[in-house]
Amino acid sequence: MRYQEEYTSLHNIQSGVPQGSILGPVLYSIFTADLPVSDHTFTATYADNTAILASHTDTLITGQHLQQHLDQLEHWLKRWRIRANESKSTHITFTLRSECPAVHINGTIIPQGTTIKYLGIYLDCRLTWKPHIQNKCKQLGLLLQWMYWIIGPKSKLSLTNKLLIHNIILKPIWTYGVPLWGTASQSNIEILR
Repeated sequence: MRYQEEYTSLHNIQSGVPQGSILGPVLYSIFTADLPVSDHTFTATYADNTAILASHTDTLITGQHLQQHLDQLEHWLKRWRIRANESKSTHITFTLRSECPAVHINGTIIPQGTTIKYLGIYLDCRLTWKPHIQNKCKQLGLLLQWMYWIIGPKSKLSLTNKLLIHNIILKPIWTYGVPLWGTASQSNIEILR
């Protein structure tokens, strides 16, 4: 294998697949097809991102359901020799009332947060979408600053091409996940304008 002017020797892969491989996502989906399920929780997976959702009017019962599912997941992970990255895990409670009790995996308490990022969407515990919108504004601001030379008023680029850049590069940033966060209050949506 070569990187710039340096060469390394080849090594056989003992487990897993190379990052970015074409078959990687398919093989991962097959490998995790028997992920534990529960009647009281819902598991959402995309590639190697997994969210376990529990819902109940009583947060104590919600916590029990969530912990039972995490216990099943812990056994599954041990059986298949998969290591969970507890440091990347976050526990969040979406409620206006009391928080859900702490839960753990592999003896490590999963830290509770007030905001999490899942698949590029920032979810806050009150579902106001303000952190998501603020993040998108920041992202757009940096990108606009970086691209100002080509889309600014002094650029000789035609308006048609400026619109093309807007539609291809800028618009997807602020429209990603809009069916979810588009329900935000008008004052939060105004931030984007």
